[in-house]
Amino acid sequence: MSAIRVAVIGAGSFGRHHVRAIKQLPQANLVAIVDTQLAKAQQLADEYQSRALSTTEAIFPSIDAAVVATPTITHEEIATKLLQAGIDVLVEKPIAASSEAGERLARLAEQGGRILQAGHLERFNPAVVALEQALTTPLFFEVHRLSTFTPRSLDIDVVLDLMIHDLDIVLHFTREMPDEIRAAGISVLSQRVDIANVRLSFASGCVANLTASRISTEKIRKLRLFQPGEYISLDYQRQDAIRLAIRKNEPNPAEGEFVRQNASRTGFVPQFDCNHLPVEHGEPLQLELAAFFAAVRDRSRPRVDGFQAAKTLRVAEAILAKINEHAHLVAETLHRSR
Repeated sequence: MSAIRVAVIGAGSFGRHHVRAIKQLPQANLVAIVDTQLAKAQQLADEYQSRALSTTEAIFPSIDAAVVATPTITHEEIATKLLQAGIDVLVEKPIAASSEAGERLARLAEQGGRILQAGHLERFNPAVVALEQALTTPLFFEVHRLSTFTPRSLDIDVVLDLMIHDLDIVLHFTREMPDEIRAAGISVLSQRVDIANVRLSFASGCVANLTASRISTEKIRKLRLFQPGEYISLDYQRQDAIRLAIRKNEPNPAEGEFVRQNASRTGFVPQFDCNHLPVEHGEPLQLELAAFFAAVRDRSRPRVDGFQAAKTLRVAEAILAKINEHAHLVAETLHRSR
């Protein structure tokens, strides 16, 4: 099959990363870069030997697929036009400005037989892929995603900007929606929520604590998972996952009431094995795009489709509603204390 003809819609920071990665993939041919600010698109097109346009409609007959990397509020309108024109689409996260809009896009793609993939990049992180292979019964997650302040993505809250990556991972691993959400967040350097802490409880008994901040002094991307007999610590940045597990030939304290109650008397001390999960390192963005182009070529379901992305966005919206409730409670408390 000949190279997939693709356009990148949006010449901002996300669009630039997509353009660079696409140019490194032999299965794709970058046909055009589109941005309402033509000069910005032209600058990027000159750098990567492509064509610059200010509108998308003119290139519809010339492309097979498109990457939408524009502000979130424009995702539904742009992706709808592309899907209706018979073009497969990868949309940056969050998939749309609302979960309802995301579901509309998912249904439109399904009805039209189009590929719609959401840009939940961490699903393609090699360490996450390795952790998924080691997954048994998740019991507890502790997740931290902290970034230093930058002026990008200030049109959305930190929950939609950063935490949504980890929400996608937790929902994918647990295979269920939370039945209880507790959340708090504050605005510090922008008009949106800049730091948030969330606790999700699931019917299975699993609990997930997530913290996201875009006003940290350092960049941290870590997930810790506890499941029966073992603990796994994952570093997204290093693409590394370390497992600490009770040795298989030792009694498992979780399985023996007698052992639990009499460990000190019997002298039983659990023995642990510590090892790195096997990880095949690679750039998540290139892996994400390669998976998208493979789905386009094979007409297969993408790893993160529109329905999954809309579900994750629905949880993010519920979190923001809880943060809003908490903010009103704090405001009332402060008002009473005056």
